Amino acid sequence: MSELIILGSGTGVPSLRRASPALLLRSQSSIVLIDSGSGTLRRMLEVGMTYRDIDLLLYTHIHPDHISELVPILFVCKYADLPRQKDLFLLGGHGFKHHFAQLKKIYGSWIEPQSYHLTLNETSHKPFLFKEMKISSKPMAHISESVGYRIELKDGKSIAISGDTDYSENIVELASGVDLLVLECSFPDGKKVEGHLTPSLAGRIGVESRCKRLLLTHLYPICDRFDILKECKQIFGGDVILAEDLMRIEI
Repeated sequence: MSELIILGSGTGVPSLRRASPALLLRSQSSIVLIDSGSGTLRRMLEVGMTYRDIDLLLYTHIHPDHISELVPILFVCKYADLPRQKDLFLLGGHGFKHHFAQLKKIYGSWIEPQSYHLTLNETSHKPFLFKEMKISSKPMAHISESVGYRIELKDGKSIAISGDTDYSENIVELASGVDLLVLECSFPDGKKVEGHLTPSLAGRIGVESRCKRLLLTHLYPICDRFDILKECKQIFGGDVILAEDLMRIEI
């Protein structure tokens, strides 16, 4: 059985209810962390995971609320009482290698692996094969480095993650027929902001992709004052889930 754990369902805006974006995918043989906003390492402890457990880190883009815990993760992997031992793989969109090089200029040896091997890759038009997973990606409508992912598992299950995006045919294609589609839903209907989705747009993507279930996350505090589920279900007739921190969803 594979499951998705919501470590953070919020944004960069501080919230007592929602932490910054981070998702943890547990498959039969791998643990994948998708984005790592501030507080991710602590949230992982709350679900019984540590920095030593992660096999693969996927980044949707390099905005601080999605990537701010990358340096602390690499730092603790080296300097904790129990340094990391197994290999770690990082994957991000176009420009991710340049961003990482800039981090190394700042932090130097503090984030360089010593007891494990670190592999860094950027997405391409070809799927990335990792253990039992096939990971496809496409650019999203947010910033130039933004990518969404489709992860196909050995047992035939599939999940797609948009990261931050506006409406895009690319996420519709990535999510075609998936068991679970994880979409950002930053603002309620009537409060649209460029580069982000509303419940109605998320519902439209759900309909067009024919996904089996739809999970809405990346919720700004204003969303908690609206009926986001109702707005989405007016468009998408399938199962819609509103993300909450520490929620576990079987795929």
